[in-house]
Amino acid sequence: MNRLFEFDFLKWFYPGMHIKRWLALTVIGVAIMTFGLSYVVREAYLTGFTFPGFMYWVTLQFIPRYVRGAMFMTGASGLILFSIWKLNQSLISVLLPHRDPAASLVNTIYNQRFLRRGPKIVAIGGGTGLSILLRGLKEYTGNLTAIVTVADDGGSSGVLRRELGVLPPGDVRNCIAALADAEPLVTKLFQYRFSDGSGLAGHSFGNLFIVAMSGVVGNFEEAIRQTSRVLAVRGQIIPSTLADVTLGARTDDARTLLGESSIGSGLENGDGTAHRIKEVYLLPHNPPAHPEAVRAVLEADLIVLGPGSLYTSVLPNLLVQGIRRSITASPAAKIYVCNVATQHGETDGFGVADHVKAIEDHVGKGIISYVLANSNVVTESIPHAEQSQPVRLDDGINNGIRLILDDVISESNPYHHDSAKLAQAVMRVYYERDQVAPLPETEQDLVTADKML
Repeated sequence: MNRLFEFDFLKWFYPGMHIKRWLALTVIGVAIMTFGLSYVVREAYLTGFTFPGFMYWVTLQFIPRYVRGAMFMTGASGLILFSIWKLNQSLISVLLPHRDPAASLVNTIYNQRFLRRGPKIVAIGGGTGLSILLRGLKEYTGNLTAIVTVADDGGSSGVLRRELGVLPPGDVRNCIAALADAEPLVTKLFQYRFSDGSGLAGHSFGNLFIVAMSGVVGNFEEAIRQTSRVLAVRGQIIPSTLADVTLGARTDDARTLLGESSIGSGLENGDGTAHRIKEVYLLPHNPPAHPEAVRAVLEADLIVLGPGSLYTSVLPNLLVQGIRRSITASPAAKIYVCNVATQHGETDGFGVADHVKAIEDHVGKGIISYVLANSNVVTESIPHAEQSQPVRLDDGINNGIRLILDDVISESNPYHHDSAKLAQAVMRVYYERDQVAPLPETEQDLVTADKML
């Protein structure tokens, strides 16, 4: 009962909770029943019915009637509230068995209602970066759509793609794991990768699960829906296209590389340096965009590009003409989340402006409204990333793009984003987007917008 007197109790009466109307209806029903019972008791008294002696004490007849009435109404109100609270707790424990047991019931309901009313956010990309972003954003809204590339041809996804003719499930699996509300053990199982076994080594359980689901339900997109339902995913995951596309690249030394997995490795020279990518493209050209992805972009309140591999995760989605055109046509705020570190073989030596220029060179200007870049540049050596370095901030950005700097790096690995920090920064840009002045198109020096607090 102590919970009834905590501040959280007031949340039951917040607008949009859909609680007050049913509580009022319950009280009205109990009142009507009480009136009926009082008529029966009154009639029993008038007809001379003799009540047992203990009723004198049970009904507190030794206390004045007005005092008794107040006591009974107060006690009844408390019992009603307590019973409704326990009933809802029982129902929630069945419907949301994996919720935090330490969280109050009203906060669980309030959060669910709040997430449903959150902004419609479309995140576009692939790889680890997109899953990091989604893991943070799902705490702010339930209206999330992840649009992922299907150009992956390496690792487990590449083997399944070549042998079974399915779309690569790897990026989809990462997004499902990031957005899932299922029990943590189930999520770990979904990400489990077999280390040995004939034909199994290198495959993840989640990839095999999605491919198996495709066989059961008949197609890849329905397999994503059903897998998302099983794992209680917040939001939806949509491929940018259902076409069997191959990513190609042309380098500054006039070479052509085909396949996402070959692009990074194919750029390296024997001395540890790497050639620059001049252009990436899709084969076949102009694959049709997924209609649901186009619809999600056009209805979005916020569109986020990245983070992720610039040439092999972000750009492959933008090269789908329907996706690119819908982003341009959308009135939503458009944020590009720049990587915090360069990627060897793709973006060696790149600064923030180089990332933006690469996007604009491929899809034209006007597709980005904001660039969110890391302000906490850590220069110490990272053992497993010795060929990477922090993305430079000493570059010019023009074309009226608004530059936002914030600390978004992970404390455990400064060469990766932190999901909570990144999501908080993205939502801050969204809610305060009208307070950041655009840069003049003629500006050539790096102009840092005030960090929004």
